[in-house]
Amino acid sequence: MLLPANAPAWIDRLLTWLEPFESTFGHVAQRGAFRRYLLGLLSDSPRKSMSAMLARVSDAGSYQAFQHFLTHAPWEAERLWRRLRAQLPVREGVLILDGTGFPKQGTHSVGVARQYCGTLGKIGNCQVAVTAALWTGTYAWLLGARLYLSEAWLTPAQRAIARIPATVRFQEKWRLALTLVRQVRGAGIRVSAVLADAEFGDNSTLRAYLHRAGLAYAVGVSSTVTVFRGTPQLVPPRPTRRGRPRIRPTEPAGIAPISVQALAATWATRAWRTVRWRNAAGARQWQARFACARVTPAHAWRQRRLPPEVWLLAEVDSGQTPRTKYYLVHLPATTSLRALVRLTHQRWAIEQQYQELKDELGLDHFEGRSLPGWERHVALTALAYTFLQVERQRPASRSLTLPQVRAIIREVLTAHFFVTRPRYLKRMLALQSVVLRI
Repeated sequence: MLLPANAPAWIDRLLTWLEPFESTFGHVAQRGAFRRYLLGLLSDSPRKSMSAMLARVSDAGSYQAFQHFLTHAPWEAERLWRRLRAQLPVREGVLILDGTGFPKQGTHSVGVARQYCGTLGKIGNCQVAVTAALWTGTYAWLLGARLYLSEAWLTPAQRAIARIPATVRFQEKWRLALTLVRQVRGAGIRVSAVLADAEFGDNSTLRAYLHRAGLAYAVGVSSTVTVFRGTPQLVPPRPTRRGRPRIRPTEPAGIAPISVQALAATWATRAWRTVRWRNAAGARQWQARFACARVTPAHAWRQRRLPPEVWLLAEVDSGQTPRTKYYLVHLPATTSLRALVRLTHQRWAIEQQYQELKDELGLDHFEGRSLPGWERHVALTALAYTFLQVERQRPASRSLTLPQVRAIIREVLTAHFFVTRPRYLKRMLALQSVVLRI
């Protein structure tokens, strides 16, 4: 692997870029461990566990100090997230909410349980984190992550084992996602739209928040979600002579909620169109059949209230066993079908880049058992990934790859090895005078 010609400048930019984050750490030893951890995440270690990374950046005798930095030192991961969102060079994009699974073998890692894991595509033993990533059309930026903790993990015994603070209460995944949306917007980042799958889109409270915030969205929904065609004209309550007067309107005769699956089944063949799209410039072209209609979700009808009208978008893929997916999309009534498809499918646009966080930077490699350790590892991984994305925005580094980064890190660590061990340097210099005859 050849080093880029600008490798020294790259290292200078890395150290300069880390400076604003060092105020998160109150002790000089913490700041040193912080830099070593970032170098470890960017190194060629196949596993990003503490022991594996430490073998690349220092001597094994520092393991306890390294572990203390991640699990017990007095610093907050949330403060690092706030600084990361404040330093983000991109201030606008589509916010993608996702439930990310971290498969685990044992049962001791904090939050692990038998639950659906998207990574495995089935129910398995895993941790699940709710994440928020900003997508700009070219780059993805991880802006927040929260570990889902079932009520079984919030007993006094489990709290003590996993060091889960008393302030942490059970929250459904949609509530965790809502917190991340608020944090991102609170950081001054302009969210042009919110995208999510049915795990979040089925929740009417989350959709209601997005409406109140004036945010466009495209969220998957289950086939059983009920809607009204268009916006039904409600009938005012009739006066009564006896009993308490009625105050809630009723639906017109013959009008009732219908599931999105049943509604899509009534659409004529001519309503469906084949649409082709790309998730990013130069990416593979996809195609599927789509149809859409304006609908009003019926989740609040028991309280005789109607939420705003939205688009129902149905998609039939082109596989051998075609599947139908459904989305609720909050965009103006004049929006074209192609624009609906384009927004909805940006949720998959970041998968390749997002996978780097797991496969290359070790987002899911943390082997500790405490909640603070998990939160800190994830925040530091996001920080390393953000630096890579910042570098890729530079004209001379747009093709920067992780192997190139690791070549630079190896050179830095090799130099560090000889600087900290002068006797080895002397031995290597002495070899210059040895004439080898082969």
